[in-house]
Amino acid sequence: QVQLVESGGGLVQAGDSLRLSCAASGRTFSGYAMGWFRQAPGKEREFVAAIRWSGGSTYYTNSVKGRFTISRDNAKNSVYLQMNSLKPEDTAVYYCAARRSTGYPGSYVSPPEYDFWGQGTQVTVSS
Repeated sequence: QVQLVESGGGLVQAGDSLRLSCAASGRTFSGYAMGWFRQAPGKEREFVAAIRWSGGSTYYTNSVKGRFTISRDNAKNSVYLQMNSLKPEDTAVYYCAARRSTGYPGSYVSPPEYDFWGQGTQVTVSS
C-alpha cells in the first residue's frame, strides 16, 4: 500500500501561483510513476501531469503546458505541482496518484491506470 497526502491548495486570484505537495508513505516511493489529476464540480476527474519514477520524464495535458511543472524528490518521498499563471478554469480539487511503473508517464493519463490516491486538496482561482 502507498498512502498519499496532498497539501498546498487554497484560494488565489487569476495570475497567481500555488505549489501543491504530495507526501507518500508505505512502499518504496521510487518505483512508482506519479500523477496529478483534478476534478471540478459536475465534471469527471481529468489528467493534469505525470512524472516517471526517476523524475527524468514528464507529461502534461495541453491546457497546463507552460504553466504547470511536476517534479519529485524521491529522498523525501514527495511529488510537487508548481502552478503558475493560474486561471479560473483551473479551479478544482487536485489529487495525486501513484502507479507501480517505470514506464513513460504519458502512457498513464486515465484514473483507472493508477493504483493509489490521495484525498485531494482544493484549489480555487478567482477572476
